[in-house]
Amino acid sequence: MAAPGSVPSSIDHLVLAGPDLSALSAWWAGEAGEPATPGGAHTGRGTRNELVGIDATTYIELIGPDPEQPDPGQPRGFDIDERNGIAFARFAMAVDDLDAVAATLTEHGFDPGRVFDMERTRPDGVRLAWRLCVPPAPELAGVMPFFIQWADDAPHPAADLAPVCAIESLSMSHPDGAAIAAAVAAATATTLDIATGDPRLRATLRFADDVLTIDSQEMTP
Repeated sequence: MAAPGSVPSSIDHLVLAGPDLSALSAWWAGEAGEPATPGGAHTGRGTRNELVGIDATTYIELIGPDPEQPDPGQPRGFDIDERNGIAFARFAMAVDDLDAVAATLTEHGFDPGRVFDMERTRPDGVRLAWRLCVPPAPELAGVMPFFIQWADDAPHPAADLAPVCAIESLSMSHPDGAAIAAAVAAATATTLDIATGDPRLRATLRFADDVLTIDSQEMTP
């Protein structure tokens, strides 16, 4: 069993989502003391991101609507269209065989969502490519991670980011926490400590001289 608050090494990134990326970016700069790095647009999905380095394989994604894209004709990811403020929306786990992960989640009674391809081009012209599956059930409330498999012929986005902070702790709770943890362990061999309780997701980030707690409950009005 994982210790309460422990941080699995397979975490790929944490997602901070908001209804306005510029406001989210300004909030982060104010809290962290330095700005995030521009990421790029998710073409056809109506979103754009900025990134914050943790280590060579882990980062924080700030994501919000992309005002330069037309309405995507479908809901934006991470409930962005329904949000009024900034929240720790979800976290991603890196895997080597996404199709096997999706099949195992299904075997354990969880809809993994469809497996799909994504890509974006960084401002420096470098192409990033990956595959995702995002368990869609809203009642999972972000406690069930989503899963990402990076393309072998494309770099990991964290590789070129300077480390800004570390994940000191990750805590979560859910009424079905034991079932979620069992499914994730079977699919990824990673143990998550999920307390039984109301759905909630929190992480404590350690900076050189300060800490910041991010929460699935909206942190700004």
